[in-house]
Amino acid sequence: MTAVLETEPVTTAQPVGEPIGERRDRKRPLLPIIYWVVIGITLIPILVMIIYSFNNTPTNRITFQWHGFTFYWYANLTQVSGLGQSFLVSIEIAVLAAIISIAVGVPLAMALERHRFALRGPLSAVVFADIAAPSIVVGAASLSFFLSAGVPLGYLTILLVHVTFCIAYVVVVIRARLSGMGHVLEEAAGDLGANPLTAFSRVTLPLLLPGMLAGAALALAMSIDDYVITSFVAGPTVTFPLFVYGAAKVGLPPQVLCFGTIIFLVALLIALLNAVVTRRGRAAR
Repeated sequence: MTAVLETEPVTTAQPVGEPIGERRDRKRPLLPIIYWVVIGITLIPILVMIIYSFNNTPTNRITFQWHGFTFYWYANLTQVSGLGQSFLVSIEIAVLAAIISIAVGVPLAMALERHRFALRGPLSAVVFADIAAPSIVVGAASLSFFLSAGVPLGYLTILLVHVTFCIAYVVVVIRARLSGMGHVLEEAAGDLGANPLTAFSRVTLPLLLPGMLAGAALALAMSIDDYVITSFVAGPTVTFPLFVYGAAKVGLPPQVLCFGTIIFLVALLIALLNAVVTRRGRAAR
């Protein structure tokens, strides 16, 4: 006579209706803490800058003692000699560097991502090296090149160097965008009778627009923010970071915080515009 043993399936008790993501977060409580700590470290200096740009300090120098709310510093942005001019120089160089970087970086990214040619490997390595190289190395190498070539240091050398490192960031962003696009839509446009130029302008370019905006915003930020490389090749030209560093030795005027707030708000608007364009592009597809 054979005995039959009946076994019940082993089940793991799980809360009914609880999302999987919440169960995972409960197992890893440190992740939300780390996330908010990083956000706080990033945002607190920006918030302090914005708040104290409205501080009615009586000494015409930045102080963290609150003296009341005022718009005086925004109404007198150009009161400090040289500050407004240096800010305009930085904006001009950043805009020109972004435009040139997009004009050169987009076709370069398309060539590296979609074509096979002899110099593809070395060009990709140069782009990576341009991003990975320390700023002091890039600045010293650029200074040596300009001095050996007899190029006078100033506005032009700053622009050339900024274009050089901004192109690398644009290429990386555009290549990432191209890698997720494929060739299907362009081939479909060709099957419908569109020539390569029409397919690029009607299909590829609209799809690349969010990446181009992101690359331009990154180029603007990198150019306006740069101090180390610019200090090597600036010559008599003074950009906004160079002015701030020099003024810090005697005390920064509150207008510096105002200009910083303006730069942050413009960058925020560009980021929001890029998000809107990206969402519309996804909706259209």
